[in-house]
Amino acid sequence: MGKCLTLKKSNCKNCYKCIRHCPVKSIRFSGNQAHIIEDECILCGQCFVVCPQNAKEIVDETEKVKVLLQGGDPVIVSLAPSFVANYGAGISQMRQALKKLGFYDVEETAVGASMVKSEYERLIKEESRDIIISSCCHSVNLLIQKYFPNLLCYLADVLSPMQAHCTDIKKRYPNAKTVFIGPCVAKKDEAGKYPGIVDAVLTFEELTGWLNAEGIALENEIDHEEHSRARFFPTTGGILKTMKETMEETSSRYTYLAIDGVENCIAALRDIENGSIHNCFIEMSSCVGSCVGGPVMEKYHRSPVKDYSAVSSFAGRLDFEVENMSSGEIRKAFMPIDTGSSTPSESEIMSILRQMGKFRPSDELNCGSCGYNTCREKAIAIYQGKADISMCLPFLKDKAESFSDNIVSNSPNGIILLNESLEVQQINNTARRIMNIRQASDVLGDQVIRILDPKPFMEVLKSGRNIKNERVYLAEYKKYIEQTIIHDSEYHLLICIMRDVTDEETEREKKESISRQTVEIADKVVDKQMRIVQEIASLLGETAAETKIALAKLKESISNE
Repeated sequence: MGKCLTLKKSNCKNCYKCIRHCPVKSIRFSGNQAHIIEDECILCGQCFVVCPQNAKEIVDETEKVKVLLQGGDPVIVSLAPSFVANYGAGISQMRQALKKLGFYDVEETAVGASMVKSEYERLIKEESRDIIISSCCHSVNLLIQKYFPNLLCYLADVLSPMQAHCTDIKKRYPNAKTVFIGPCVAKKDEAGKYPGIVDAVLTFEELTGWLNAEGIALENEIDHEEHSRARFFPTTGGILKTMKETMEETSSRYTYLAIDGVENCIAALRDIENGSIHNCFIEMSSCVGSCVGGPVMEKYHRSPVKDYSAVSSFAGRLDFEVENMSSGEIRKAFMPIDTGSSTPSESEIMSILRQMGKFRPSDELNCGSCGYNTCREKAIAIYQGKADISMCLPFLKDKAESFSDNIVSNSPNGIILLNESLEVQQINNTARRIMNIRQASDVLGDQVIRILDPKPFMEVLKSGRNIKNERVYLAEYKKYIEQTIIHDSEYHLLICIMRDVTDEETEREKKESISRQTVEIADKVVDKQMRIVQEIASLLGETAAETKIALAKLKESISNE
């Protein structure tokens, strides 16, 4: 399979939406990027439609068609009948615009649909098949070839309308090149898988871009033709509408069903596998609403009622007047396609589930956040290398919560979380020890006033200014703490971090007490020393005075002699 869908890696945002909407889970996730698994893809285009970042890209063949136009051979367009819903113009208006681009002529693919319809009618009338599944939709064909190969015997071995029409064009214009234009991604693959029939495929978006670049505007007119009943083909049940007469003739032998949407097609195919469906002609289309709901119907045009109404009013009551092809010309073979995927054993699935934290059936939430419907499907995808354990949101959430809880629970600091109503949301072990709280459940949901002064929390909420490293004495608990209060406005939480500094405060007070005692003792010693000095000075003064008197008397006595 040539690459029809590619990925713009820079745009992929790891959202898993493409996996969630892929009906066959043919997307591998690696390195935070989605990768389309070509061998498993059925090219339904759902990943292209739902991608919120437009990361999926359809390979553009506009330049290839321009090269064909320069080649000298006539290039003829086979225009899908859903064009009337996409452009709001008739075939004459489309022909006029496309000829300005250089095309030799434009014909409706519905002409080929008439040929295919005739072959279906012949199969119903002439061959004794229990079940016939229409083969117009290449995505349905790929679905059966890859995932239900045992049902290939029921798939009508008939060319698609695109192939039948382009074969007819080349039959009438032997040297012509053919270009199909429609709303389908899968047609690009179909053209490449059966070379020599369709030379290039453009989507409506590619054509619109080309017309806009050349400044070519379409006239908003719709022509009518009675011989155009096959224009119903792009709607749900459109094939059956064109086979109305045959259905009435063979109603006793067959039940006629129209099924759209890949999920519904898969369900019907499983019923066929189980043997619960018989004697049916089943029109299958991978797109809901059939081709008018195609992935490349331009997105601003998507309206099921409006699109069906446009096709219905454009279709006539009679068949196209065409020369039917022989059975040899209109038949093609379908072969099984091996997807190469392997299925793990039950023990291998259980081993992966355990790695995902799923130890019991009750652990398997089957939430679908990873893109897979069940945890077991996810485990199988991991085994096949298409998914990673980290894609499981509950697993990551539990892991993150476990990691954060481990940090909070074992933190040496007390941590309390409050909501903006000042109700306790979480409290760790250290905080409980500080405040002598036996169990967290005793205070969870209660007002913080039950355990702490609410005033600082209210001030933080009111002022918007956080409190950092404020030393507080909790008299009720006889503890000193260093308190930080932070308001997380994004999550509407108040975070209180408490460091128990009671020992530090006790040690500081002890040191201060010792210092005070030392100062007091020093003061006493100094006072005593001063008193002693004063006493000594006093005694020395008295002694000196007495000595002076005695010496004076002695001097006077000597002088008298």
